[in-house]
Amino acid sequence: MSTGRIARRAGVVLVLAAAGLLFATSALTADGTDLRSESADLGSVVAQRSQDNAERAARVATLRAEVDTLSHDGETVPGDLPGGGADPLADPALGTASGALAVQGPGVSVTLDDAPTTQRPASASPDDLVVHQQDVEGVVNALWLGGAEAMMIMDQRIVSTSAVRCVGNVLVLQGRTYSPPYRITALGDASRLRAALDASAEVSIYREYVAAYGLGYQVSTAEDLWLPAFDGTTRLTYARAGAA
Repeated sequence: MSTGRIARRAGVVLVLAAAGLLFATSALTADGTDLRSESADLGSVVAQRSQDNAERAARVATLRAEVDTLSHDGETVPGDLPGGGADPLADPALGTASGALAVQGPGVSVTLDDAPTTQRPASASPDDLVVHQQDVEGVVNALWLGGAEAMMIMDQRIVSTSAVRCVGNVLVLQGRTYSPPYRITALGDASRLRAALDASAEVSIYREYVAAYGLGYQVSTAEDLWLPAFDGTTRLTYARAGAA
């Protein structure tokens, strides 16, 4: 057998050995799961997680209604919990602040939207034409400063642990995804809330883009807004050193 043929055969053996090592490493890393389905399409993963969270939220709402019914039928003293703390469902002020109670009253609604797909300025970059996380946060912060008593983004009540995140061109809030237009609703004195929006530096910057590139910005006043109770969990999850 010639030296060249022996070298070629040795090369084939080495390639096959390397391929086997790669397959084994991939199997160990996946641990029985499909790596591609989990990482290749982030949008699909986020959409699936959003659907799962929506289903769980519906279940939580059903259980909450059952608990409320049982609580009202029982003989517990209003305002008392087994641990000695105040019951937010029995204290309207605490229930409103914590999001545990649905609330109704006057306030404002602010709608933010991407620029229309037609007649966009040639000088605009893609980032100039869409609503960003900081735009939503700017409106939310301004409304809190304006004395908002309760707030909702889209169909979800905002509480102390709520956080707005952007993933691509969608908004992620408490495990659910939303596409523009984004609507922020706040209960409170409408004139104070509007004044706070006008005074906000962050909102002013967004309004400059509204004028320059056609992004959507609309503020409306209503006398009878309704905000549902928060239906998620307020328990914080965080990383710990040494956790597996």
